Amino acid sequence: MEIVAFGVQADERPYLEKAFAGRHQVRSLDVFLNRDTAPIARGYEIVSSSVNADLGADVLQALAAGGTKLIAQRSTGFNNIDLEAAADLGMSIGRVSCYSPYAVAEFAWALALAVNRRIVRATTRTRNFDFRLDGLMGRDLRGRTAGVLGTGRIGEAFTRIAHGFGMNLLGWDLAENPRCVELGMRYVPRERLLAEADLITLHLPLVDGTRRIVDAAALAAMKDDAILVNSSRGGLIDTEALVDTLKAGRLTGVGLDVYEEEARFFFVDKSLDVIDDDTLARLMTFGNVLVTSHQAYFTEDAVGQIVAATVANVEDHLAHRTNENMLVTRGQLPAAAR
Repeated sequence: MEIVAFGVQADERPYLEKAFAGRHQVRSLDVFLNRDTAPIARGYEIVSSSVNADLGADVLQALAAGGTKLIAQRSTGFNNIDLEAAADLGMSIGRVSCYSPYAVAEFAWALALAVNRRIVRATTRTRNFDFRLDGLMGRDLRGRTAGVLGTGRIGEAFTRIAHGFGMNLLGWDLAENPRCVELGMRYVPRERLLAEADLITLHLPLVDGTRRIVDAAALAAMKDDAILVNSSRGGLIDTEALVDTLKAGRLTGVGLDVYEEEARFFFVDKSLDVIDDDTLARLMTFGNVLVTSHQAYFTEDAVGQIVAATVANVEDHLAHRTNENMLVTRGQLPAAAR
């Protein structure tokens, strides 16, 4: 069987094609799946999508009309998928329920350290043979407080690194993670975490209850010299409120690997285009802000695990089996999702 895979990055392609070798043929495309590209999938029973795919009801209807029965998304988050529409169409939807949490946690730390120690500014200067230290002073993190919003696998991995730095640990989640508690984490109300933490990191899913959880009020509650890192989902932060906060001269640094409207920009070359997103353009002007293009997950280890899970989802679908990755199975939503 031939599978069409959308949004395949150049470095990801050999992993995907090697994993399916001897099983199925893969047509790897660098374009993303949306209403404009959905017709490409006509005639393919199995479609694999990437994290920034648009899988709203209209796209799903187009795919179903073209014969698609399984969408195997190569990511954990599924806020971009209309699961009820997929169920009504009798489709199956699979995802990657987990992969290396260390990939994302380590990258979140890379962002935190880079903005704390002004690494990007320093590198730009030294490339121009400017070796002054003016404006490059950072802070020791030992003895300061890390606030972790979301203490699942990735949040726990971030916490372990913070513990290694000798930081005080505050956490907020629906349920306490006993392994984080063993490291010395104290679970506190979100308002207290925001007010006391020197470094705040987000590791939450994007659902109705977390959308723009970092809004103007949350930003106002933070210390003026706090560091904010988001390597989870762009929609967790009200970006316009963040820009206003930065314009007021608050926050020591911000590290973002995700952005609310990233589907329009990330993973493609926009260097020759006029950027019509005023919020993103303004965000890029702040010297204490570092924005990367949703690459926290992008390690050999994590991509290998993502591809392996995608293969398993395809094989289980063809064998009429289900697994923990399936969000919709032949039109049936899990009881918890109904």
